[in-house]
Amino acid sequence: MKNTGYFLYLLLLGIWTGGIFMFTFVVTPVIFKSFDRDLAGSIVGRLFPGYFFFTLVAVALAAALLFFAWSARAETAFRASLVLVLIALLTALYTNFSLHPRMQSIKQEITSFEQVLSDHPSRQAFRRLHAQSAVLNLVLLADGVALLALATLSRR
Repeated sequence: MKNTGYFLYLLLLGIWTGGIFMFTFVVTPVIFKSFDRDLAGSIVGRLFPGYFFFTLVAVALAAALLFFAWSARAETAFRASLVLVLIALLTALYTNFSLHPRMQSIKQEITSFEQVLSDHPSRQAFRRLHAQSAVLNLVLLADGVALLALATLSRR
């Protein structure tokens, strides 16, 4: 990668992984420890559209920088990075435009997570989608860390 492009790529990967890390392991747990489950879920639910948009934009910009700024495209590191960034882009698109809207729709059917029984069909559907969302969020984090590692190791 050219120096400026490489710097911007690393900066973007740092913002991407740092943002996911902070939201997942700091912000969300603090909210759920500070408020009752329904209020915490409501707060986090209101933050999700911005969070998912943030990840989509970060991934898309990383893909663009990777494609346009990498200087030796035949490198194995470039090909591996391209695969990882495409996986992240598809994951972010799916999360933004399919998974999250379905979660929001089901969440509106649930009046209260504290009052609706856990075996209620809406709760079970939400639980499945939430688990999928959590796994995909960790995939995006691991993907970003792997991209950082590849970018660092390829410069040696």
